[in-house]
Amino acid sequence: MAFQLHPRLAADTIPLGKFSLSRLLLMNDSRYPWCILVPERENIREIHALSENDQRTLLHEMSLLSQRMQECFDAHKMNVAALGNQVPQLHVHVIARNTSDPAWPGAVWGFGDATPYADANLSALRRRLLSELGPGFQERREATG
Repeated sequence: MAFQLHPRLAADTIPLGKFSLSRLLLMNDSRYPWCILVPERENIREIHALSENDQRTLLHEMSLLSQRMQECFDAHKMNVAALGNQVPQLHVHVIARNTSDPAWPGAVWGFGDATPYADANLSALRRRLLSELGPGFQERREATG
């Protein structure tokens, strides 16, 4: 069985591309710069269930994405979390937070309704973020799997 992205993740996000292990998705909520990494491994719910090599790779991808997002969005704090309470497929949220964002200092989950990106804003954000990711990242415009 080939890797399949959980339907909830597919519905709530915009595909940006892929690192060596993980798909990079953008949460379709313009209130926050919010990305999600999804390791392309079958039936994995927890980080500790990944192979040691995949764990190291995921940590590297999380760290690189966090660093680049912090710089790109001048974030006060990076929130990185793998909750999985509603979507069992392993995925890691990487959210650039600022003291001026609507949910600060609380969590972004369950705070108001998502505000989807307008096409022009999405294009600008996509260009901005992808320009920061550099080598080792493959841009993807369409969703697969």
